[in-house]
Amino acid sequence: MGSEPRENPRRELIDLPVLHKLKLYSTRTNFYLIGRDEKKTFWRILKIDRTDPKELNLFEDPTRYTHDEIAQLKKWISRGNQEYGGLRAETTCYGIIGFVRFLGPYYMLVIRRRKKVGEICGHTVYGVAESQMIMVPYPSSETRVSGSAAERRYRKLFNMVDLSKNFYFSYTYHLMYSLQKNICNSERGKIHDNSMFVWNEYLTRGIRGILKNTVWTVALVYGFFEQIKCSVSNEEFVLTVIARRSRRYAGTRYLRRGVNEQGSVANEVEIEQIVSKEVPEGNKIPITSVVQVRGSIPLFWSQETSVFNPQPDIILNNNDGDYVATRLHFENLRQRYGKRIIIMNLLKTGDKKHRESILKAAFGKAIWSINRGTKKEYRLKAIHFDLNKHFKSGVDGAFEQLCVFGKRALDLIDLFFCEAPLGIGAEDVINDSFLNSNSILNQDEEETIPESEASEVDIHSLQSGVLRTNCVDCLDRTNVAQYSHGLVALNRQLRTLGITGPPIVDKDNPVAKKLMEVYESAGDAIAMQYAGSEAHTKMFSALRGEWNMMMKHRDIITAVRRHYNNAYQDGEKQNAINVFLGKSGPHLGRQAPWELGSDQRNIRRTSSNLDIENLRPKISRSFSDNLLLLGELNLEETILENPEPSREGLNGVIWETTSDSGYNEAEPASPSFRSAIGDEDHLRRTGSRQMLHGSSSVSDFLGLDDVPGFSHSYNARFTHADEMFELCSSVSSDNMFTDMDESITSTSDTNILEFHSSSNQPGRFIEYPLVDGYSNEFTQWVLHEKSSLSRVPR
Repeated sequence: MGSEPRENPRRELIDLPVLHKLKLYSTRTNFYLIGRDEKKTFWRILKIDRTDPKELNLFEDPTRYTHDEIAQLKKWISRGNQEYGGLRAETTCYGIIGFVRFLGPYYMLVIRRRKKVGEICGHTVYGVAESQMIMVPYPSSETRVSGSAAERRYRKLFNMVDLSKNFYFSYTYHLMYSLQKNICNSERGKIHDNSMFVWNEYLTRGIRGILKNTVWTVALVYGFFEQIKCSVSNEEFVLTVIARRSRRYAGTRYLRRGVNEQGSVANEVEIEQIVSKEVPEGNKIPITSVVQVRGSIPLFWSQETSVFNPQPDIILNNNDGDYVATRLHFENLRQRYGKRIIIMNLLKTGDKKHRESILKAAFGKAIWSINRGTKKEYRLKAIHFDLNKHFKSGVDGAFEQLCVFGKRALDLIDLFFCEAPLGIGAEDVINDSFLNSNSILNQDEEETIPESEASEVDIHSLQSGVLRTNCVDCLDRTNVAQYSHGLVALNRQLRTLGITGPPIVDKDNPVAKKLMEVYESAGDAIAMQYAGSEAHTKMFSALRGEWNMMMKHRDIITAVRRHYNNAYQDGEKQNAINVFLGKSGPHLGRQAPWELGSDQRNIRRTSSNLDIENLRPKISRSFSDNLLLLGELNLEETILENPEPSREGLNGVIWETTSDSGYNEAEPASPSFRSAIGDEDHLRRTGSRQMLHGSSSVSDFLGLDDVPGFSHSYNARFTHADEMFELCSSVSSDNMFTDMDESITSTSDTNILEFHSSSNQPGRFIEYPLVDGYSNEFTQWVLHEKSSLSRVPR
C-alpha cells in the first residue's frame, strides 16, 4: 500500500489577492518596494524615504497596477533619477518583518527566503529560511553613527535572535490563533498582530501605525510546526502539531521564572494538535483540534544559577499574599480557552533539598486560596502527580496514569470539531489587514467571499477549557505528559472524524511512535529556545525500551550543555530577546543592556511608569519581576490549616481540589490499582523494555476506550511536509514551490489496523473518602465487582 499512487491529486490552494512576493528597488532618496500577488494579477508600491535617518517616513500608493503599468512606472522613476544612477534592484523578499532603530538610522528587516512547511484548510504555512537587515537611509555623515561600537553591538545583539529557526507565518491564516479561534472569530478590524504569540509586534508597530494596515508585513509565530500525512488502514488524515511561544514574559531558563505582575508566566507555550481527514476536492474538510498549554508555576520565585551549582535552590517571594498575579494568569487562561482550567502539576514531592517541594506547597496554597472565593463552575481543577517518582516505580504504570488523566481532562473540556470549506477564514484575514477603507479587495470580491464561506462552516463541538501542565522548567517531564494527552486526544480525534477502525494506540502502533517523534521534536525545540539544549530523552527512551548506557551518556552531555549555557550565555541571550521584543534598548536614557548586571535584566514598572530595575537585590538573577523578600522561608506556614472541602456530585467535576494543599494528590498505586498492574518488581522488570503492557494491561482492566490498548497489527505510512514541498524557494523563481510526487513511506508488513473495545459494560465512579488530607478519588479508581475497575462514562 505504501507505494501505491494516490487517486486524487493534491488540492489546489486558495488564491487570494494578497502580496506574496516583493522586490526592493532603490534610488538616492527612496526605496521602492513593489509587491505582487501569487498569480501576477496586480502590483502595488510602497515608497520608503531615505533622506531622514531618524524618522520612518512611508508612503503607500493605493493604486493596483497591471504588469505593463508597473513596468512603465519603473522606467519613469529610473529616468527621473538618472543623474544619481537611476533605479537599482536591491533584493527580492517575501514580506516585511519590521523596522528597528537603535542609536542611529532605521533598519528594515525582510524575509529573503521562505520554506513551505504545511497547509491548514488550504492556507499555506511558511517558515522563515533567511532574513536580511537593510539600512534605510542613504549613507551620509549623519549615518556614521551606524558604524559606532555601541551601534554595532546593538546590531549584533539583535541578530542573535535567529529568524531562520522556528519562526513561522501565513499570508491568509491567523497562525497566532488556534483553529477554533480562527473559525469562530467574529471580531472584524482587530489588530491581531498585538497577540501574545506574535513575536515581531514591536518591529511592525511603526509601519502599522503609519499605513493603518498589515498588507506589507507578516506576523511571525515562534515555536514549532510539523505536519505529517498519514495513511492507516486505507484511511488518510493529516496530523499537524503547532507550538506557539508567548512573547509576554519571554527569556532564558534562570532569568525568566514564575509570573510577572501582569499575570504572564515564563516559558508559556500553547500546543495545538490538528487532525483533518483527507476528502475529495470540493467537499468540506472534517477537521479537529485540541489545545493544551505549558508554563512556569505562576508564583513569584527565582533561582540563582552558578558555575558550581547545577541545581540551585528555589527562592520564593511571599509578598503577593492575595495572589493577584496568579489570579490574573488563570483569568487570562479562562478568557482564551474557556472556564474549565485543569492543572497537571508534575513537581517532585520528596526531593532531598526540598527545592521543588517548596514550590509544590506554595502552588497548592495559591490554588486553594483562589478556589475558596470562586464559583464552582470557575474553580481550578488540579492534580499533583510526581512523575519522576512514578517513573522510577515503573515506566508503563506512570505513563498509563498520565493517559488516564489526559482522558479525564478531554472528557471535561472536549475538542473542537467542524466541517469547513477550503480556505475558510481567508476573508477575515484580508479584511483585518486594513484599519481603514484602503482595501486590496475590489468590490466584487468584498461582496462574494464573506457571503459564500460564512454559511458553509458546520461546527459540531467546541473546546471549552484547557489542560495546563508544568514541572519546574516546563521541559522534560512536561514533554512526556503533553505527549500522553496528545496520544489520547489523537484517538478521540480519529474517532470523531469517522476513521474506520480507529487505532488502539499501543507500543507497536506506528501512529503512536510517529506522534512520539513529533512531540520529542517539539520538546527539543522548546528546550533549545528556553534552556539552550535539547530536551532530556530519559523518559521517552524508556517508553520505547531504548534506555541504555549510550542514552544515559547523551543525557549527561545534554545536562552539561544546558548548565554551561545557563551559566555563561543566558545573560547575553536574554539581552538579545529583550532588544528584539522592544523591552530594552537605547530609549528614555536607559543603560545599555550589556551594562546591566545579571540581576537587573528583568524590568519592573510601577504605576508611575518609573524604571526601578536597579532596586532589584543582588541575591538572584530573576525574581519574576518582583522584589526579593529577605528572610527565611517557613515551610510550615505554606499550608493552610482546617480547609473547608467543596465537592460536586459524582457525575460532576471530580477533580475539584478539596485538600489544604490545593491538589488532588496522585499517590502511589492503591492496593486495587497495584493488583491490576502488577507489583513493583514486575514493573521494574517490564517497564524499561516496552512502552505499555501487553493484552493484560491496566488499560483493558480499566476499560477506557481512549486510553492506549494493546496487541494489534498495523498497516500505516507517513509523509512529512518537507517531503511534499521543496524546502526553500529560489530568490529569483516565480514558481515558489513544486509539489513532489508521491513519496515512498515506511510500511509495516502486517495486517490491517483493528479496533479494540475494552468493555461492554458501562461503569461508574464511587466517591472515595479523604485520606491524609488528600482526595484520592482521581487516581484510586473504583473497584467494580471486586476485581475490575469501572469505565469512565462518556
